[in-house]
Amino acid sequence: MTFTTANLCDAHSEEENFQIAEPLLKSYGGQAGFCGQITTVKVFEDNVLIRTVLEEKVENRVLVVDGGGSHRCALLGEDLARIAIANGWQGIVIHGCIRDSASIKQLPIGILALHTHPLKSHKKDHGDRDLLVTFAGINFKQNHFLYADADGIIVSETLLG
Repeated sequence: MTFTTANLCDAHSEEENFQIAEPLLKSYGGQAGFCGQITTVKVFEDNVLIRTVLEEKVENRVLVVDGGGSHRCALLGEDLARIAIANGWQGIVIHGCIRDSASIKQLPIGILALHTHPLKSHKKDHGDRDLLVTFAGINFKQNHFLYADADGIIVSETLLG
């Protein structure tokens, strides 16, 4: 699917279930534009559930991670990014940090996050999946559609054309 978030805004911004994210996240993946249906995860400084979800085979899905905005460790690194690619994930949006940013920039996946941090996360296996998560002024819901490019992030209840 070819799209730009600017064109989607021009065509759909008056629709009821159309949300535009506040510009909080930076692009780290090698693919600036990506879209897909949302899967959500809510964790705090623990990436066990993120790995579990990314190990699932999917088509046209984007993982949205509410990491509580923590700047104390990374929730995703090169290994998890490669697992995501191998299993068909189009992108990952993280309200938290990543690491291995130089390597991740070379990978064919969209990754948005707050910042980088060299420390890996804890492995306590705490977290929730498929809940409503909210950050950047957006309510991210399971199976809604996320569109991201260099200009921003849009979420819609329906598939946009």
